[in-house]
Amino acid sequence: MKRTSLYNTALAHIQSSRHFLPYCRSGAMLPPNVKEIMASPSSLFSAYASFTASMMLARTMVNDIVPRPVQSYLWQSIRHLFKAKLPVQQRLTFVVEEYARDLGRNEIFVAAELYLSSKIGTDTDCLKISKSHAKKHVLVRLAKDETILDTFEGVELKWKFVTVTTRRARGSSDGFEEGPPINLPGTPPRPETKRCFELSFDKKHKDKIIESYVAFVIQKASDLKDKEKVLKMFTLGGNFHGLMNGPNGLWSSINLEHPSTFDTLAMEPEQKKAIMNDLDRFLSRREFYKRVGRAWKRGYLLYGPPGTGKSSLVAAMANYLKFDVYDLQLSNIMSDWQLRELLLCTGNSSILVIEDIDCSIDLPERAAPPHGPTKMPEMPARPKTGCGLAAETRG
Repeated sequence: MKRTSLYNTALAHIQSSRHFLPYCRSGAMLPPNVKEIMASPSSLFSAYASFTASMMLARTMVNDIVPRPVQSYLWQSIRHLFKAKLPVQQRLTFVVEEYARDLGRNEIFVAAELYLSSKIGTDTDCLKISKSHAKKHVLVRLAKDETILDTFEGVELKWKFVTVTTRRARGSSDGFEEGPPINLPGTPPRPETKRCFELSFDKKHKDKIIESYVAFVIQKASDLKDKEKVLKMFTLGGNFHGLMNGPNGLWSSINLEHPSTFDTLAMEPEQKKAIMNDLDRFLSRREFYKRVGRAWKRGYLLYGPPGTGKSSLVAAMANYLKFDVYDLQLSNIMSDWQLRELLLCTGNSSILVIEDIDCSIDLPERAAPPHGPTKMPEMPARPKTGCGLAAETRG
């Protein structure tokens, strides 16, 4: 009988504990009405109000008990503690102005303007576009306050284009203008617009930006300029004998639109490849010429009957190198000093073509007759030998 009663008691205890198993499994050891109390909006609002009142009371007590200097010191200590743990990026900003006081137009500004035009993406909201009659492509530039993000060797950079318009006092000049100031009596001072780029980055990369990134931007801009360059064909201007200097010196120019290229040139493939390799080697050795103290130039002698492709080869070389062409007729040159003036007005990275050089110079061996010298009629002061031409073209 005792065993039976103990068994029934144990069985009843186990069965009664099953009612608590769902609460134990769910982890809810509180009474069921607690969930309803926590879930009611009024209870949440009461808890928030109580917490807010407690914080306000604590703030009042701190302000009344703790002096102001002590509070300031504690807040500064807390800020310093968080700043020591979190990496702080200090920014440095370079201002690239369009005009420098003593250098004229800033080369870095010109290069940045061209370089950033190639970095414009879909994030830019406002742009300026323009086109000149001489160029084939539309120019796209940044508008005021537009920004461009760039990356260089893991360094993040931010460019911003800034324009400032101010009114300058009459007669003042701060060196930022391209031309002289206009000082007309009775006229109000004209507005002056200054343009610049702001380049900001992490301050610790300052040396890398100055030594590497600036040179990188200038080189990229030079490459882009060569691609967009419109080749020019320069000839002697109509006022050459009067020595009137225009924008291009003593030369007048037209666009060079000759279609000849090395792909279309009728020439033996081996000879064509040899010329292209020689031109590439010449371009890559500019620093070598400077290092050894030699003028960076290369000469070619083209000879043959008319119509054999001499002019087409020159045009193909100009299109390949992206060099302007200066066409010089020595029959128009009266003296060596005029030749010197012309050569000083030629631009860099150009091709100087001297046509019919063997027929344009009075060579002594050709001027003397076979039976002794005879008196020749007086001629204008021309270069009598090729020495003058060689001396002027040596550098």
